[in-house]
This record gives sequence, C-alpha cells and structure tokens, in this order.
Amino acid sequence: MRATQRLHDLGQSLWLDNITRDLLDSGTLKRYIDELSVTGLTSNPTIFDHAIKNSPTYNVAIRKKLGEGKSGEELFFELALEDLTQAADLFRPIYDRTNGVDGWVSMEVSPLLAHDTASTLAAAKTLHARAGRSNLFIKIPGTKEGLPAIEEAIFAGVPVNVTLLFSREHYVAAAEAFLRGIERRIDAGLKPEVGSVASVFISRWDASVVGKVPATLNNTLGIAIAKRSYKAYRDLLGSPRWQRIYNAGARPQRLLWASTGTKDPKASDILYIRALAAPFTVNTMPEGTLKALADHGDLGEIMSAESGDCETVLDEFARAGIDVYDLAARLQDEGARSFVNSWDELMGGNRFQECHLCEGQLVTRGGAKLRTLSQSL
Repeated sequence: MRATQRLHDLGQSLWLDNITRDLLDSGTLKRYIDELSVTGLTSNPTIFDHAIKNSPTYNVAIRKKLGEGKSGEELFFELALEDLTQAADLFRPIYDRTNGVDGWVSMEVSPLLAHDTASTLAAAKTLHARAGRSNLFIKIPGTKEGLPAIEEAIFAGVPVNVTLLFSREHYVAAAEAFLRGIERRIDAGLKPEVGSVASVFISRWDASVVGKVPATLNNTLGIAIAKRSYKAYRDLLGSPRWQRIYNAGARPQRLLWASTGTKDPKASDILYIRALAAPFTVNTMPEGTLKALADHGDLGEIMSAESGDCETVLDEFARAGIDVYDLAARLQDEGARSFVNSWDELMGGNRFQECHLCEGQLVTRGGAKLRTLSQSL
C-alpha cells in the first residue's frame, strides 16, 4: 500500500497545492485522485502566475478572451474559474461520498483586497456565485481586516478557506470568526452547515530563521508552531461552545497544513508530511512532495493531540533571539505581499512591454499574458 493511501486511511486529507490546465487536460489530476488518494486541491495567485506564464496551453483561451475585449482581472478570473470548476467536478464524487467533508477546491480573492474588509466580502460572494460549485472554497486571508470578512462570508453561506495563518493565535482568531458566523446563522434560523478550513503555513517559518539560530534548531520551528496550533485546534473542537454548534447541525472547521514542501535541500523531502500526520486535518502539498510521499514507505508517529515538546523547542528559539509572535506578524505581511507581487506579474504591471502573436502563439515580454494591447489581436 502506498504511503499516500496509508495517510488517507489515518484520517488526513491529501490535497494538491497546484493547478494547471495541463494537469486537467492530460488526465494527471484524475490519476492523482485514483492512484495517490488526492481528495482536494488548492490554488493561489503564485500558482496561477506560474501556470499561465509557463504553459502555452492557455494561449488560445487568452487570445479569444482578448478578442472579446476582456483583460486584467476579468480575464484572469474567467481562466481560473474554468480550471477550478473543472477540478471541482472531478472532486464532486468525493464531496458527495463524504457529505461535504472532503472533495474541495479553493480559489483566492484578489490579494490586493487583503486589508479591505468590504471589498473582500463582496468579491467572495461574487466569485462563489460565478463558480456555481458547492465544493469550492473562497480563500480569504486571516489578516485583521480579513477576519470580519470571514465571519460575514460564513454568515452569508459562502464556504471559506482561511489563508495566511502563521501561528496558534492566527488560527484561533480565524476559528472564532468562523464560529461567530455559524452562531449568527443559527440565531437567524439558517442552516449552520457551511464548510471551512483554516490554513496554517509551515515551511516559511524555517526558511525565515536560516542562519539566525544554531544548526540544531534547523527545520524545527515550523513543526513546533504546527504542534502548538494542533493542540489549540483539538481543544477548540472539544469545547462546549463548539459542541453546541455541532449539536445544531454545523460541521467543524478543519485545520489545514499549508506550505509543506521542504525548502532545505539537506532535509527529507517529506519532512513536514511525516511530522504533521494527524487525523481530521488536511495537508495540501506541492506536486513534487506528493510524488515523493507516494515513493516512501514509513510515515512515522501520529501527531499527539497534546503539544508534545513544542513549548520546549519554542523556548530554545526564544533564547536564540527569535520572537515568534513578531515573526508570525511579519510572515503574514510578507505572505500577503508575495501574493500581491504574483498578482502584479499576472496583471502585467509596469514591466509589460509588448504582446503580439507569432505563428499562432501568444508571445509576451515582461511576463504578462493578461494585458490588452491592440497589437495582440
């Protein structure tokens, strides 16, 4: 039995942290579902930036939409929705079989809205309605401004993948926003069954402290943060307040491990997969990590519902001069800005110089395929 199947049987969902039109058209994603126990998929602006820039598969669709007078965000969201609705349909049998626990795909609102509550909420509602798929999450960042939008989106019945969480405190704030939205639905006589996951990013922690701490602490910070967050997750799931909403018919918001590809070339390629094996969680992994996991046999121990040695490890980082609370805030801000940079790449930015057709292929300079110029047509 493959390690991917064993991890799935343990009770953790394996989601692919990637989407391209090539994955869909070639049947590769379907094969991952059938052979590697993949039960969901996530996307973000960086993933789409790489997909659209690096594959000619999108050229015909882009040319057609440019000819229809579409450009910028309008053109991008049409492309993204075409990919994600096709993926959602592939996962729909899993969604139906698990009664909505699994089988989800995720799409992000514009990262330019990360600090704009009202616009984030409006975009979330619009994108979910346009997709027309009940198994599509709208990703909303768990920033200070994003939290009210998360609550309002849940209250409005929009499934939410809370993204850009980097600490236990970030997770708890996102979980409470979800809970408030569900409680308001119950009070209003609405069905409380609205799906959600809370995505805690892992590997960026370790990348951020390379060379700043003793070598013995390398590749341990992200796992310690994950263990601390997992304990908070399990404690919340067992709390009277959460049990009341379950009794009213709500489903739990699941904890999701994001950014689980190993950044350190000296470390195991499944470092974070083995360390974060935990029931009733999701691990969304890059394609290379998924393939590596399929080739490995040993998963190791299951994560304990208790925090284990995480507080001892975090104390060592404190002694090394790392303030994890300040670092969590910085990582969230950097993550938001990274997505904005990818978004600017997609939209063209000031680097766009020329876009024309050459032998039937859309050719761009400056890395932008989505900008409209008259010579494109």
